[in-house]
Amino acid sequence: MVLQQMQELLVGIYDLPMQYRVDDFLVTERDQLPAAMRDSDTDEQVVVVDDGDEAAVGLFLDPELLARLAAANPVEALHSGNLADYWTALEGVSHFIYLAWNAGHDRGVSLLELELQAEIDKYVTSWWLLREQDPERYPAELHRLLFERTRVDARLAGERVEMYREANQYAARFCRCLERSLIAEGARQSRETLSGLRRFYRLSRERKMNHIQGL
Repeated sequence: MVLQQMQELLVGIYDLPMQYRVDDFLVTERDQLPAAMRDSDTDEQVVVVDDGDEAAVGLFLDPELLARLAAANPVEALHSGNLADYWTALEGVSHFIYLAWNAGHDRGVSLLELELQAEIDKYVTSWWLLREQDPERYPAELHRLLFERTRVDARLAGERVEMYREANQYAARFCRCLERSLIAEGARQSRETLSGLRRFYRLSRERKMNHIQGL
C-alpha cells in the first residue's frame, strides 16, 4: 500500500501517465536478485535486465524496511522516525517510475540522470507531505538534512561514488533554487513552480545539467 501511495504522489506531482504498478515489480528476497547483487547490504536496489530486445525491471526492498514503513506510514505522517526509511523506499520508487516513463518514450537513462531525479524527488515529495501535514510551517531544515547531513557511503557506492556525489551536488543546487521559490510563495501552491518541475522532469540529461548550471 505505501509503495503505491508513493507512486501516486510522484505521478500526481509530475503529471505522468503510468500503466504499471510498482507493487507488481517488487522483489523482497535477496536470493531472487542476480548473483552479482545478492551480497549488497543495501535495503533498496533497482534491477534492470536487458536481453537486447527488451528490458525487465524489478525493485528490491528489504522486508524489514517494508515492515517499518507499514507500521509508520510516511505518506500519512512523515517525521524524523521514518524519514530515512521513506527516502530509501522513495528512491526505489522514483527509479522505477523514471525508467518506466523514459522507456515508454524510447529514451535511454544514464545512472547520473536516474540518481539526480531521485534526489530531487526526495526533496519535492518530502516538502509536499510536510506542508500537507502543517500548511503554516515551512520545512526549512529539509535541504540541510537531505544534502548537507547525508553522505554517500563509499563502501556501498564502490566505483560509482563520484557519480553519486555529482548527482547530489546538482540536486542540491536545483533544490536550493526551488526552495527560494517555495518560500516566496508562502502557503500558496504555485502552478508556475509545479509546471517548472514537470518541464524539468521531461528534459534530457544534457538539458537538465545545462539548466542547473544556469541557476
